[in-house]
Amino acid sequence: MAFNDLREFVRALERAGQLKRIPFEVDPKLEITEFADRSVKRGGPALLFEKPTGSKIPLLINAFASMRRMELALGVDDVEQVAGRLSDLLEMQKPEGLLDKIRLLPKLGELSAMFPKRVSSGPCKEVIRHRDFSLRELPVQQCWPGDGGPFITLPMVFSKDPKTGKRNCGMYRMQVFDDTTTGMHWQKHKHGADHYRRLLAEGKDTRMPVAVAIGADPITMYSAVLPLPPAIDEMLFAGFLRRKAVEMVKCETCDLEVPAHSEIVLEGYLNLGELRREGPFGDHTGFYSLDDDYPVFHVTCMTHRKKPIYVSTIVGPPPMEDFFMGKAIERIFLPLMRTQLPEVRDICMPAEGVFHNLVLVSIRKSYPGHARKVMHAIWGLGQAMFSKCIVVVDEDVDVQNVAETAWKALNNIDPQRDIEFVTGPVDSLDHSSRLSNFGSKMGVDATTKWPSEGFTRRWPNVITMSPEVISRVDELWKRAGLDRG
Repeated sequence: MAFNDLREFVRALERAGQLKRIPFEVDPKLEITEFADRSVKRGGPALLFEKPTGSKIPLLINAFASMRRMELALGVDDVEQVAGRLSDLLEMQKPEGLLDKIRLLPKLGELSAMFPKRVSSGPCKEVIRHRDFSLRELPVQQCWPGDGGPFITLPMVFSKDPKTGKRNCGMYRMQVFDDTTTGMHWQKHKHGADHYRRLLAEGKDTRMPVAVAIGADPITMYSAVLPLPPAIDEMLFAGFLRRKAVEMVKCETCDLEVPAHSEIVLEGYLNLGELRREGPFGDHTGFYSLDDDYPVFHVTCMTHRKKPIYVSTIVGPPPMEDFFMGKAIERIFLPLMRTQLPEVRDICMPAEGVFHNLVLVSIRKSYPGHARKVMHAIWGLGQAMFSKCIVVVDEDVDVQNVAETAWKALNNIDPQRDIEFVTGPVDSLDHSSRLSNFGSKMGVDATTKWPSEGFTRRWPNVITMSPEVISRVDELWKRAGLDRG
């Protein structure tokens, strides 16, 4: 059953022994980061800071920082169950006859219940403030010593496509400049940035309305980070994951909607063409992303629950909370990738690769050059275009076992023959690229080579012990007492 709001999720975390309340003062400036970093690195719980220094609003962090918490958030025993549901949806066929149509009715009913539902009001409007508010009331963290200031790190940022009117919800960091203004870290390739550029190019408007929701049920929050195509509404996909529509409520000062059960909502606008220096910021790469000019968000209205909870995250040297969020994305979206690349058996994005730096792919190889076809196809898939290094192996390699993959891949490659380089768009946070947003990527074909690919030598087998010997030694091992450690 989907959670209605953040509070229900907090209670569920606590019941599951996955949350620790911190009843004394801890400073959002650096100290909470150190708490959160230690906890995630040691496999510790989510943390609810009840008295963050300088604020009356509790702060929740590390709510998604383990696979168990991701499963709780998604309402499943295993993330693969979500992948299975998505796979079933993608495999739905057009009904051929009356019996097929009758069988499809429950599915159609389930789908119709997923669409966002507009309501007249909601908990996020328990308190409405058009004046006499300040962003400094929120326990916004300065995460790392070299950061340019405090950053809102887990916001749901809502905007509309100026031509189609379609909603977008993305998660973009927001540096708090003063009581009512923040930066809006819209990287070039993000949908929100595209909306901004279109409005700027049209020259008809001087302002762009934006609404920011902080804290909601876990699936709605999580949907803001999903790499969905522009045509798919994140709130619709959240409804699919929740099996229940997301209730949306109209903002007070602009024609945008936000989740009705949000904890805090910031309404405002961007002046088109107004930029301000934002950053540096200790980023998910484990390095500080450089300061640069970004649009400025002006807050004109703040609404919130009577006793709101502020939810936050930190990024930095992996693994962090974002690794577990990314691992769930990897599992959930594998069926979607297979609709275009059915030869793909599995993928893995190791923590050390910080999502885009390393993608391991196992395939069912069917023809010469198949691995290279897969590399280039992945570079053509949405945000997968940022994949800096793609390593393709045979289907018998367990890419979730990074040690096994590295061993087999490094043994299988002739570097000059099997590595290729391409140039194209790269992640804005890639500090190593020759230019901002443009650089090179590497593909490694670590599959078994065939004669039809010019390999005429015999390919060797992997060394394994015979099953009979393993069985006999199992008994002898026990007799020797070695099974007791």
